[in-house]
Amino acid sequence: MNKIVSIVGRSNVGKSTLFNRLIGYRKSIVNYKSCVTRDRNYGFCNWNGIEFCLIDTGGYTNKSENIFEKKICEQFFFALEESDIILFLVDPSNDILGIDYDISKILLKLKKIIYLVINKIDISKNRDNTSNFLKLGISNTYCISSINGTGTGELLDSIVSIFRKNYLNKNKKKFPRIAIVGRPNVGKSTLINTLLNKNQNIVTNISGTTRDSIDVLYQKFGIECILVDTAGIRKKKKIKENIEFYSVMRAIKSIQNSDVCLLIIDIKSGFESQDLNIFKIIENNNKGIVILINKWDLIKKNENNLSINYEKEIKKKITPFNDVPIFFTSSFTKKNIIKSIKTAVKISFNLKLKIKTSLLNKIILPILYKNTPPSINGKYIKIKYCSQIPTYNPQFIFFTNYPNFIKETYKRFIENKIREKFNFTGIPIKILFRFK
Repeated sequence: MNKIVSIVGRSNVGKSTLFNRLIGYRKSIVNYKSCVTRDRNYGFCNWNGIEFCLIDTGGYTNKSENIFEKKICEQFFFALEESDIILFLVDPSNDILGIDYDISKILLKLKKIIYLVINKIDISKNRDNTSNFLKLGISNTYCISSINGTGTGELLDSIVSIFRKNYLNKNKKKFPRIAIVGRPNVGKSTLINTLLNKNQNIVTNISGTTRDSIDVLYQKFGIECILVDTAGIRKKKKIKENIEFYSVMRAIKSIQNSDVCLLIIDIKSGFESQDLNIFKIIENNNKGIVILINKWDLIKKNENNLSINYEKEIKKKITPFNDVPIFFTSSFTKKNIIKSIKTAVKISFNLKLKIKTSLLNKIILPILYKNTPPSINGKYIKIKYCSQIPTYNPQFIFFTNYPNFIKETYKRFIENKIREKFNFTGIPIKILFRFK
């Protein structure tokens, strides 16, 4: 048993609210607009020492011609396939709807553990209507309120009792977190689908189809990491919906919670100002960066010499931090996809490199002695020694007689030399100077 629980049901019965209640924070976007959760959303719930994976799904519909609702139905069935336990959430504010019967028929055919979870019992009139839902034929029933938490403890007790006998008390392995970021519709979800060989996320030609940030465990070709697909990050003035605002903020939060970011660029639209803005967000959050120039299959063969000039142009725009891996990729032909992921994982490990002070001084100080900082008003600047600060991201402190006189250009020179000598490619480095 994999310890995976899915929350399913029709739209607006409170699935995302219950999901957020159980995992303990607002990971899934909650709004009173139908079909806000479009993709499967993953999180972890820990109850009485038992941890399990929780999946929030979009509202199930049937016989819909809407392109998004069709895709949501596909996601619904994928979630059922993955799960050990299924929480069928219903809303007693109304009588049983036809769609509720349809869902129950689907679930009863599965060889899965099914819970009928009657939500919104914090409203007094709803409590009188709960027995009506026994007509759905699911005997394992719990009445809860996802808003105030009533009944959720008993529900969790029952879930973990099923998992307990198979539970091994091991810490969850810490996999590198790789966030897939970029402007809307540059191919972020398609990239993940290519890696997984399945439709993990909703993919259409309409921008904005990923609204939540989706976590996916990837274990293939010797690679182990968490891939995080994010909503496309637009300029503030182009954000029109409240939900899209939440999505953009969630994408930025995913950058902050990641180790490395794959910045996806659309080859046809080029490296725009918003791409540079996203790059700066990643850099300012001290995350590793790999740039993917996507949809390379759309370039004609006689244009392939474009890659050299294109790479030069990007590095010029992201200067001074331009020691960043750049790959020309295609989800259609799978060109450089695996290579870029392997590079991102390598960068995630290099982020944690700790350089011994003796080795750092042995390699860096001779370089600085040959390339001394320019003197200021006849005052000669001498760098005496350096050390790495024990922080998550690489930070180095240099002790000198005139720390305030060292110019930004020389600081960048030191940064680039450290990155070159100690394999910090694609990693922002912070350089500090102190008086000694």
